[in-house]
Amino acid sequence: MNNNEKVTGLDCTEAIGPWPFTTRRTYQKPDRSHTVWRSRHHRKALVLPEAAKSLAITETLLRCLWMPRKLNWWIGIIFAIGSLLFALASVLSLWPHLATAWSLDSTQINAIFFAGSIPFTIAAYLQLFQAANAGEFLRDNARPRQRPTLLGWRPHDIGWLSSALQFAGTILFNINTLDAMLPSLDWLQQDLEIWAPDFVGSILFLASGYLAFIETCHAHWAWEPGNISWWVTFINLLGCVAFMISAVFAFVLPGLPNAEAVTVSVAFTLLGAVGFFVGSLLMLPETASATKS
Repeated sequence: MNNNEKVTGLDCTEAIGPWPFTTRRTYQKPDRSHTVWRSRHHRKALVLPEAAKSLAITETLLRCLWMPRKLNWWIGIIFAIGSLLFALASVLSLWPHLATAWSLDSTQINAIFFAGSIPFTIAAYLQLFQAANAGEFLRDNARPRQRPTLLGWRPHDIGWLSSALQFAGTILFNINTLDAMLPSLDWLQQDLEIWAPDFVGSILFLASGYLAFIETCHAHWAWEPGNISWWVTFINLLGCVAFMISAVFAFVLPGLPNAEAVTVSVAFTLLGAVGFFVGSLLMLPETASATKS
């Protein structure tokens, strides 16, 4: 039974989530009061949103600027760095006069894309490590010490599955952006060495983003603009959609490159990077507002 549905001293009175996953459970304590387990908050060690509402917005924003002891904070910061590098490379590709002013050629711009893929992989791994070591839900959210695992194997856990797919996607982006720096590739080589890992990686990102979104919604779709965790996953999902569209237009056909398709592809890469940047920054107040003093 995943995530310890039967907890000592507690009766599970409700279990919901997007099939086939369970993302929220309500438990009744012996004193008839209730406690709620939520997948995202459990794996990220966050208190429930209801408890976080008492924290003032100003205090939340100030607290989120520096929380080096929180793994969530590092994940958000590192994702934001990778997103900024992707956005920078996209802007330089879309407006060549800026690249010329900085004396940058296409290979150097591609190197910026590759540099941006590294923080993506680091942050994605940290998120996977976090999910793999979330542990079981116990009374009063107590967490016993356990031997850490590097990757884990929890395919029935929606949070772990989302993190694992994203991590695999970032590795493919590493390959894609590294191969983009290779000189003199013909159209077939570009499709095999650059487009193929980009396309598959984008599919994995899209699947990961949707799983993270429905984990927060507790359904296959929900509109919850008052929930910061919903905004984090929703904006990240929009970024995943943009990356997927970018990959579709990046396919190379025989003959001369299609300048319009290239422009559309890079433009959606920029939108995807902006989406991930905003989503990553929102992880900081999410962590701050859901952290006990």
